[in-house]
Amino acid sequence: MSKKLSTILLVTFIFYGLSCQTLEHKKVKQYTIEQFMDIISIRGSSFSHDEKNILFSSNESGIYNAYTIPVKGGKPTQITDSKEEPIWAISFLPKDNRILFRSDKGGNEIGHIFFRDIDGTIKDLTPGNDLRSVFYGWSYDEQSFFFVSNKRDRNSMDVYEMNIADFTGKMIYQNDRGFDFGGISNDKKYMALVKPITTNNADVYLYNLSTKELKHITPHEGEIYYYISGFSVDSKSLYYLTDENHEFTHLKRYDINTQEHVEVKQADWDIMYAYFSRNGKYRVIGINNDARTKIEVYDTTTEQYVELPKFPDADITSINISKSEELMAFYVNGSRSPDNLFVYNFNTKKYRQLTDTMNPEINADNLVDGQIVRYRSFDDLEIPAILYKPHDIRPGRKAPALVAVHGGPGGQSRIGYSPRIQYLVNHGYVIIKVNNRGSSGYGKTFFRLDDMKHGEDDLDDCVEAKKFLISTGYVDEHKIGIFGSSYGGYMVLAALAFRPDEFTAGVDLYGISNWVRTLENIPPWWEAFKEAIYTEMGNPETDKEYLYRISPLFHANNIRKPLMVLQGANDPRVLKKESDDIVEAVRKNNVSVKYIVFEDEGHGFRKKENEIRVHKEILKFLDEHLK
Repeated sequence: MSKKLSTILLVTFIFYGLSCQTLEHKKVKQYTIEQFMDIISIRGSSFSHDEKNILFSSNESGIYNAYTIPVKGGKPTQITDSKEEPIWAISFLPKDNRILFRSDKGGNEIGHIFFRDIDGTIKDLTPGNDLRSVFYGWSYDEQSFFFVSNKRDRNSMDVYEMNIADFTGKMIYQNDRGFDFGGISNDKKYMALVKPITTNNADVYLYNLSTKELKHITPHEGEIYYYISGFSVDSKSLYYLTDENHEFTHLKRYDINTQEHVEVKQADWDIMYAYFSRNGKYRVIGINNDARTKIEVYDTTTEQYVELPKFPDADITSINISKSEELMAFYVNGSRSPDNLFVYNFNTKKYRQLTDTMNPEINADNLVDGQIVRYRSFDDLEIPAILYKPHDIRPGRKAPALVAVHGGPGGQSRIGYSPRIQYLVNHGYVIIKVNNRGSSGYGKTFFRLDDMKHGEDDLDDCVEAKKFLISTGYVDEHKIGIFGSSYGGYMVLAALAFRPDEFTAGVDLYGISNWVRTLENIPPWWEAFKEAIYTEMGNPETDKEYLYRISPLFHANNIRKPLMVLQGANDPRVLKKESDDIVEAVRKNNVSVKYIVFEDEGHGFRKKENEIRVHKEILKFLDEHLK
């Protein structure tokens, strides 16, 4: 069978399957946003030294705090009590139940590393105004941890080591060349560093901490992506990911003594990460399998893959193997099931669910699964997407719909639980989450297709998503909106400004309106990546004409459709001025604009109270303009 004929049959099957769904109709209960937000959000896992408890973060209190839960099961215990700022648990200390956590102020992303003692006393280990610190892992001897900080220079993230006996830190690498830190070998002899050149091109360096020698280990021609995976347990090799000679990223190993590069693992999709358990018994690999996560755990002693628990409608993610290598913490997440924490015993091959985050008032049968679909864009390029169809569309009736655009550029819409998506679908909206050209996860060629074409070809992919929705037969062509956050928010504004007749309304969450200003105000801790961003998006010094052309603010007079804008006042990536200006400009057109600013949020909304208002206001706006 020819490839062309196979494609025709596949597309026919997709459209036939979608049209058949119009015959299905199931009455479901509608839930309030308060009920959806009573679903608890959790993340992270760290085993205690005795492997009796797991540390994680949860927003059960209304804002993220640190919690512990027994490995044998039981009720979570809240161990921090922040009322203002989210707390992100990092880790138990290696030999006791003291912990480290991270927090910032009002979402400004200037995070500090904090220490919590057994008695509840909290100490800021990385104090200072405008000083940002990021934890990067424990030393193998468990006497210290590594972190990066811009303490010396606001534009440089130097590498530090902090001794946990007295919590004194020292700089071990002065980062004057814009490297990203990639880890330190267990013998503390080598440091791995990455130099981003563009978003498609990078180099790996090996730094000898004793001799101070910096060695470039990935010399190459053309654009090749390299990313550090980690050192081997014996410190003799460095593992890294690359798309060298392949469409997708694969895993390779560099032998430090022989300087030989060896292929380790290839897949039909991007390998997202790979790492070893503490003593190297297990290797964990995460594969980005068509917007879903596929985990492989390989037993290096038996040379066999570990058979993981089966969850047909959900994915295993975020695996963390205990120090003894007997236990494995992991998360399970699906379209209709929020993250839950599990623990697996390698010896007994049994697992236990530790949390139940779903609100018991919500019946998961009333929620919908995301369906992976594909459609052809204006130039015949195949665009992957995720479709959510309400259960209760009556035969012969047509529903309003939304085209959802992810952040980035270079992000990816993925299968997984989203309270916003489920809330809107539960209230009657068909949603298609687009992976427009330039999205990650579909190969390096697809990823590069939007470089210096933002708000143009990728925007047309979103317009074609609207046409795809209409072709299903159950979407009202006059009631299709577009929404997105960050770069997706920009795409909303671009759609209304550059394709003003395509969408009925738009919801912009902290989206860029003026690329010149945004690129001139890149946060200082992104300095190492600034040139890479300029290569993809344009340099505000040399590409102003292009950046003006793709900036909705300078074309706001074209916007004629209702617009909603939501913004965090402390956002360091998309400044509040971006939203202020576009709202002012569109209002001059006598267009309906709803503008809401959250004074205690940054790039995204992290407090339940604010999230409830965000979702409630979005639904109210959409019902007014699309129903």
